[in-house]
Amino acid sequence: MTLAKPLVGGIPIGAVLVTEKVSSAINPGDHGSTFAGGPLACQAAVTVFDKIASPDFLASILRKGRYFKELLVQKLGGNQHVKEVRGEGLIVGIELDVQASPLVKACLNSGLLILTAGKGNVVRLVPPLIISEQELDAAAEILLKCMPALD
Repeated sequence: MTLAKPLVGGIPIGAVLVTEKVSSAINPGDHGSTFAGGPLACQAAVTVFDKIASPDFLASILRKGRYFKELLVQKLGGNQHVKEVRGEGLIVGIELDVQASPLVKACLNSGLLILTAGKGNVVRLVPPLIISEQELDAAAEILLKCMPALD
């Protein structure tokens, strides 16, 4: 599998994932990439990997994810349009009974970038892994303030 995404905290880098069988059949230089590992991208990759491989960092993501989902249920759970708040870690979805695009636009106008998912009735929240609880609180407040856009 080839990958060329901002895998390094926003810096593009290319990566190739292969099975052991394929690995034994290729040599260095057999594969090229537009985003192949230059010195900056490779150093950034090592730094990001070291950070996200830390058990404490991973635990903080799970903790913040639970906190955010609970906060969203508390703040938005009573809204007639909210069917479910779900997610894993800091990837959170808010399923609505209407299209999410009016909420997306209202949040953007209020300084919060959110996306839609699914059939357009799910709000996708994917904050940076280093987000603080105070920033999660602020995001929840903006979402709450913008919910009337769905009416």
